[in-house]
Amino acid sequence: MHETNFIVREPLLDPKQRVIGYELSWQQQDRQQSATDAELEALISFVAENVNDDEHGWLLRDKILFLDAVPAMLSTDALFNMPPERTVLTMKASDLADPDTLSAVQGLRAGGVGISVRDGDLAHLGANLNLSASYVEVRFSGADVAAQARTYAAAKQAGVRMVGRPVTTWADFDACAALGLDAFVGKLHLTPRAGTPVKGMNPAQTIILQLMQMVQANEDIPKIEGVLKRDPALSYKLLRFINSAGFGATREIQSLKQAISLLGYAPLYRWLTLLLATASTSGYSPVLMETAVVRGRLAELLGQKFLPRGEGENLFVAGMFSLLDRLLGLTMKEVLDTIQLPDEVVRALLTRGGMYGPYLALAEACELNSNLVASLAKALHITPADVNKAHLSALAWAQNVTT
Repeated sequence: MHETNFIVREPLLDPKQRVIGYELSWQQQDRQQSATDAELEALISFVAENVNDDEHGWLLRDKILFLDAVPAMLSTDALFNMPPERTVLTMKASDLADPDTLSAVQGLRAGGVGISVRDGDLAHLGANLNLSASYVEVRFSGADVAAQARTYAAAKQAGVRMVGRPVTTWADFDACAALGLDAFVGKLHLTPRAGTPVKGMNPAQTIILQLMQMVQANEDIPKIEGVLKRDPALSYKLLRFINSAGFGATREIQSLKQAISLLGYAPLYRWLTLLLATASTSGYSPVLMETAVVRGRLAELLGQKFLPRGEGENLFVAGMFSLLDRLLGLTMKEVLDTIQLPDEVVRALLTRGGMYGPYLALAEACELNSNLVASLAKALHITPADVNKAHLSALAWAQNVTT
C-alpha cells in the first residue's frame, strides 16, 4: 500500500494550541475499510526510515508520532528503530482483552513506548490502566461536546492523558482544553478563531514587509541594513540565525552588513517570509504557523525535480503565503495588496493555477484525507513514495527552522 498510497497527517494540540505531535495514517480511499495489518506495519517501517537519521537521530525533535497498530506488529523490527518516548501506538481496547497482547503492550509501555487505547470499555484494564495505556482516545458524538468532555474528565486517571476527537469547533476545543483533555484536531486548525480583532499589520510586520520589497528590488545592502537597524529585535534575530550551528558560519558574524552579504538575497527573502508569519499577533495560533512552514517546504520539495533551479524560493513563498491571510487576519486580496509578488506566485495563491499552483494544491491536499492527492500527484508525475518522502522531510525541516 505504501507504494500506491499517501500519508495523511493530523496534528495533536495541547490546550494552548501548540502542536505536540502528529497522527500519521494512510489515506483511506474507502472510508469504511481499515488499513490491513501489513499496511500498518509498512507505515511504521516507512516512518522509521525517513524521520530517523544516523547522524542527527530523531528529526522531529520534541514531536510525538501517533500510529495505528495491531497485535501482529508489536514486535516488528521497525518499531525498535523509533525512539520509544516519541512513539505512540493506537490500539483498540478489544485487542487488549487478549492476555498475550496485553503482556506485549505492557512490555512496550515499560520500555517507554506510548499506547493510546480507542473504541471500547476500559473497565477490564482496572485500576492499573496506566501500566497498559498512556493515552485514552475518546470519541465525541452529537452536539454537546462540553458535557461529554466533563464526563470523560471526571473519569480521568492519574498518569493517563485523554485525547478527544473529533473536535470540530473552537468552542469545543476550549471545552476540552479547560478540562485538561488534549484534542486531536482535523481541519479545525485551518479555521481562524473568532473574536480576535483584526488589526492588520503590526509595526514589526510593516518593517519586515518593507525589507521584503527592498530585497525584491535588489536594493543596496547599506539601505537594507539601515531599515533593519530600526528594529533591534529583528537585527538580533538575523544575527542569531546567521550564527546558528545550522547555518554553519565559520566565525561569529557581528555586523548586519556581513550577515546580509553572507546570507544572500534569496535566502534573506525566505527568512523574512518565515518571520512575517511568526510576527503575527492577530488570530495567531502556533498550529497555523507550523502548518504554513510545512506547507511551504513541502510545495518546494515537490517541485524541486520538475522546475528550473531557483524556483524553489517562489514555491516556498507561495506555500507560506497561502496561510498568511489567516495568520495576519486579512483577506488574501489585502495580503497581496501589501506586497508585490511575482505574477506566477499570485496566480498560484488565487487560483492554484500557473507554474506553482498544482504543487501548492498537492501540498495542501496532504493535510486532508482527500482523494485529490492521488489525482494531483499523478498529473504532476510524482510517485506516492516521493510525495510521502517529501511530506516527512518537510515535517522534519519545520521542526528545525530558526527565526
